[in-house]
Amino acid sequence: MKFKGSMLAMLACLSGCTEARIEDYAGRKPAMDIRHYLSGDVEASGVYMKSSGMVDKQFHVVMKGSWKGNDGKLQEHFTYSDGTNGERVWSIHFTDEHHFTATAHDVVGQAKGAQFGNAVNMSYVLRIPVKNTSYDIAMDDWMYLMDDHTMINHTNMTKFGFKVGELFITFRKKS
Repeated sequence: MKFKGSMLAMLACLSGCTEARIEDYAGRKPAMDIRHYLSGDVEASGVYMKSSGMVDKQFHVVMKGSWKGNDGKLQEHFTYSDGTNGERVWSIHFTDEHHFTATAHDVVGQAKGAQFGNAVNMSYVLRIPVKNTSYDIAMDDWMYLMDDHTMINHTNMTKFGFKVGELFITFRKKS
């Protein structure tokens, strides 16, 4: 009897340990299409939290997106709480209604993304400069459209499978 109870507990744990799939968000409202949401002016504010749970940096981002069919460009201008600034320009290409790829100067290779329902998931490796070196960090972005103007983002950051930090960002569409 003890073995049966242990097996049930282990199965319950394993069923709760499955990762979210972007397709599970199909049909959820409001419907997200980043070609629409990231068109025009968008601003965002967020925090970078170390794996310890301590907020390390706050930041503000001013973005401008433009699209020609399934091809888009998103310009991002970052201002960090430590007084530094940064820029990233994403080139985004949709391969069908749900899937896209993206590149930027500090992304290693190509980001792969998908959108279903009110959610977007994008995975990529970001090269982050630190002092005299740089680190390649795996990024797993999850974005959720809350209403026509508001989107929230949670990003898990890992290196060799170990969590090194998280990002929490709130986006606000201006136009």
